[in-house]
Amino acid sequence: MPEAIVCPKCQSPECTKSGVIKGKQRFKCKRCNYHFTVQKIGKQIDDYYVTKALQLYVEGVSYREIERLLGISHVSVMNWVKAYGVKRPIHNGHYRPTYKILTFEELQRFIASKDNLAGAGMLVTEIGDKFMLIKWERFRS
Repeated sequence: MPEAIVCPKCQSPECTKSGVIKGKQRFKCKRCNYHFTVQKIGKQIDDYYVTKALQLYVEGVSYREIERLLGISHVSVMNWVKAYGVKRPIHNGHYRPTYKILTFEELQRFIASKDNLAGAGMLVTEIGDKFMLIKWERFRS
């Protein structure tokens, strides 16, 4: 059974067909007399990628770099940051985040080397079939 058409203005389900414009069915709301076409359904992005994009943003990765890493438009990431009210922590300039994309084997070798762990904080997050290692290194004065 087809999904019921709802008026985008007043949310009333009392709508009737009212012609065709540019190949799309036009509707008229019986309650508020508003004319509209069927709402375009945009590309739905999996919540996993929204969460990953917001995580990367909080960790200091730029919008464009998130776009390159996840294959999602930087504009979408900006819209999510705004919609969810995500704010980056204020950095005092004493450290900087760097990151690497590694396979599981590369990640194991990286962590096995004790030299890579000294004087830095790290976060590892999954991105598809790879892992992103974000490391905060302190500036030496």
